[in-house]
Amino acid sequence: METERTLSELQKEVDLYINSFKEGYFPPMELLARLTEELGELSREVQHVYGMKKKKEEEAIRSLEEETGDLLFVLVCFANREGISLENALTNVLQKYKVRDADRWTKKEEEK
Repeated sequence: METERTLSELQKEVDLYINSFKEGYFPPMELLARLTEELGELSREVQHVYGMKKKKEEEAIRSLEEETGDLLFVLVCFANREGISLENALTNVLQKYKVRDADRWTKKEEEK
């Protein structure tokens, strides 16, 4: 059984992998294009699973998990290339949402 890893650990693992190749990271615009492509592939899978447009018989079945992983991989590459800590980025944006949207949504009642 594999142990869970932090975002920081995953960023380091991706960095080691990418830097094992002479080419290294793609330039930011290429990574953004790849990120958009992966988001499109995830969107297509969501449409096939939950939407009206189902897969054709000859189309490969790809899981939402696999497509989410592809998207996350490219996002980690972009963050690494730009020196962004995903843990810090997510922590900061989560705090922003907690403050900004504190009373925006209906809270669930706490169980007694």
